[in-house]
Amino acid sequence: MEKDPALHRMILDHVLRRIELSAAEQERFVSVLKIRKLLPRQYLVQQGDVCTHESYVCKGFLRSFYMDEKGNDHTLHFAMEDWWISDSTSFHLQVPATRNIVALEPSILLQIEKNDLEQLYRDVPAFERFWRILEQKAGIAQDQRILNDISMTGAERYEALITKYPTLEQRMPQRHIASYLGITPVFLSQIRKQLSKA
Repeated sequence: MEKDPALHRMILDHVLRRIELSAAEQERFVSVLKIRKLLPRQYLVQQGDVCTHESYVCKGFLRSFYMDEKGNDHTLHFAMEDWWISDSTSFHLQVPATRNIVALEPSILLQIEKNDLEQLYRDVPAFERFWRILEQKAGIAQDQRILNDISMTGAERYEALITKYPTLEQRMPQRHIASYLGITPVFLSQIRKQLSKA
């Protein structure tokens, strides 16, 4: 199995910011990780398939989206370096994925399979806490996004997004940013013109 000490160091730094692990526990964790490399436009998960991994982004940028029956795609999430991405419902319940996850840039991921994660919980109980922290953070972010959708205008949502993620416009095409914000690309273009004049 391919190993990369630099990638393992990166994910361990990420984990150790949240929980404490002994040297043996750190070794146990990295022993179950697999490296996955994706090219731009290559899929990590496809709608209808079962999501078998949680994936940590070491390098690159990925977009998660839902394709409706009319063929329109709706951006749900994105992930950059030091983030996790998966279809959580599909992963936990082992049911078909309701979303696609695709790389927008050459990407390198570290992945853990469901069975390995379940075994890790038994062997290193601190990981249950680690995943709970991640899921709480994701839940809070999702609540905030729903609240923003209700309480802010499209222009305010765009400004908040770009303030929070300054590199996003260089990494995700405008049409995907528009769909993430729930507005049309034309409206986004108008918002950006107004802001550039301000």
